[in-house]
Amino acid sequence: MGSSDRTKASEIVEHLFRREAGRITSVLARIFGIENIELAEDVVQDTLLKALQQWPYRGIPDNPSAWLFRTAKNKAIDILRRNRLNKKYSGEISELFGSEWTLGAKINEFFSESEIKDDQLRMIFACCHAGLPPESQIALALKYLCGFSIKEVAKAFLTNDATINKRISRAKDKLRDGSIKFEIPSGLKLEKRITNVLSTLYLLFNEGYNSSKHDILIREDLIEEAIRLGELLSEHPIMEQGGYQPEIYALLALMHLHAARSPARLDDSGNILLLRDQDRNLWDRKRIAKGIEYLEKSASGNRLSEYHLQAGISYFYAVAESFEKIQWEEILNLYNLLYKINSSAIIGLNRAIIISQLSGAEAGIAEIKKIDHKSSAEQLENYYLYHSTLGELYFQTGNYSEAKICFEKAIQMTSSEIEKKLLRGKLEKIRTTEFIP
Repeated sequence: MGSSDRTKASEIVEHLFRREAGRITSVLARIFGIENIELAEDVVQDTLLKALQQWPYRGIPDNPSAWLFRTAKNKAIDILRRNRLNKKYSGEISELFGSEWTLGAKINEFFSESEIKDDQLRMIFACCHAGLPPESQIALALKYLCGFSIKEVAKAFLTNDATINKRISRAKDKLRDGSIKFEIPSGLKLEKRITNVLSTLYLLFNEGYNSSKHDILIREDLIEEAIRLGELLSEHPIMEQGGYQPEIYALLALMHLHAARSPARLDDSGNILLLRDQDRNLWDRKRIAKGIEYLEKSASGNRLSEYHLQAGISYFYAVAESFEKIQWEEILNLYNLLYKINSSAIIGLNRAIIISQLSGAEAGIAEIKKIDHKSSAEQLENYYLYHSTLGELYFQTGNYSEAKICFEKAIQMTSSEIEKKLLRGKLEKIRTTEFIP
């Protein structure tokens, strides 16, 4: 196998890691017990390492996903047989240690497609257990269910790697003590956890829509994974029984309507195109139709969630014939409602951008200055869009010195080379504008 083939094999392994790591980890967590999550991690890492070692030289299997699952399953069986006398495992498995045949047959059953789907839901609900701090719940789910790296989780939280490592370490201590069950909850337990489950899916989507990887802006694999998990959640009967489907549908609508813009967000040279400059003919009309379909289905409930409002905002962007024909007043009305539900600094920032569209840059800056920074000052200071938004608004008012400071801060706050390139272009625009007589 030549160097290009080896590179291709490595790329396929990386892609499959994102797509399959969470699925494999979920099955292994059920087999070993959620308290032995690190053992499940080790098996997944060993499986993917084996693929990296073998595929570039022996060739890519006809069914790469099946190869990964089979390798992980065989390794799990070996571990169970080797350690069955001196390690505590899941109750379902420990009862089968008396028979080699029943053990192997049960493991095969766990790796069936229907069981894998339920195990993914069990995993995400275990990660979002009420016994864990909210920020740790989401970090844990992103890492174990979605295959996020520490860096990607840190970006999702607008914080640093060390903070995320501490959160995950403390959460794993809680998993190890055995108080968290690997189950799909019902009743009050489900009600307490569904909010963080949906937040996790949205963060996964956002990492795909605006990737933290320095050389990639859009990661379609993450977008597809977030939507797939959302659909998986919406299809489970217990979601309909609990009345949670409308909110899940609203999130799915939001993700589809956002993702529809992906084909137009970069030009042929890989440069970011802002909404005003995008060719709407490139937008994915099938995704827009799917998003509208989910938005209509979300209206069946009696609860107005943040996802309903955000999907409504995205709807007005999606259906406008041009940037100039966007109904900014309707969008501002939705942002006003959203800000009452969740007065976070980032929602306040987005609302201020809409105000600037309606009332000018100075009004937008004034609204940003009104945002209560006390509880989220660090969050905003680490958020490159906060600085880049202020920079753009200052530029529009002719305050080039402030705009330059803001754009330079924004460059420091993002690890994406594509975003840095856009911001450097804005700095160059300031330089040329200042010297125009």
